[in-house]
Amino acid sequence: MQLNPPDHSNWLAAPSPSFSHQQKYWLFRPGALTAGLRKLGKVQLRVIREHADGLHPAEAWMLQRPPRQAIWVREIIMSIDGVNSVFARSFTPLQASHGLWQGMRRLRTRPLADMLYHNPQITRSGFAACRLNAQQPLYRSAQHILAEACPTPQALLARCSVFQRVGEPLLVAECFLPAFWSLAAAQSGSMP
Repeated sequence: MQLNPPDHSNWLAAPSPSFSHQQKYWLFRPGALTAGLRKLGKVQLRVIREHADGLHPAEAWMLQRPPRQAIWVREIIMSIDGVNSVFARSFTPLQASHGLWQGMRRLRTRPLADMLYHNPQITRSGFAACRLNAQQPLYRSAQHILAEACPTPQALLARCSVFQRVGEPLLVAECFLPAFWSLAAAQSGSMP
């Protein structure tokens, strides 16, 4: 299943030529991101917030649902050896968060991977990646988190994919924070 970003979006279904080899690797790396991060160091997950919201128009294409539809949102930070490295924003239709994707509400500090990779009913789309901009909710949330440590807006790279379970989508968007790239570059095992 391919994720098809709309033409007016800056999300790309294939790596941009402007991405470095390392960026292409992490932005399009298959499998659970958490497993890859664990090869770089000790990973800790912190839940920033979980709440009901309306589907933002800039993200509606990701779920193929109308803007402002009720969704359940989970935002977390993953740190590697104490360094904030990845900010993730996941969401599903609110009704699905009480049904097929109800496990999302009970994860606490466990990664979504714990419920996504062990069920044959769940399929995953291909990835889309982009340089985030201020119009995207993922960017605004990540910049809010970065504001204390770095008040100057940062260039941020992110990827997203959609998991499907019996027709119900769950979007996972992962934003690599600036400190991540230094950690990844320092680890010889981070590249294929």
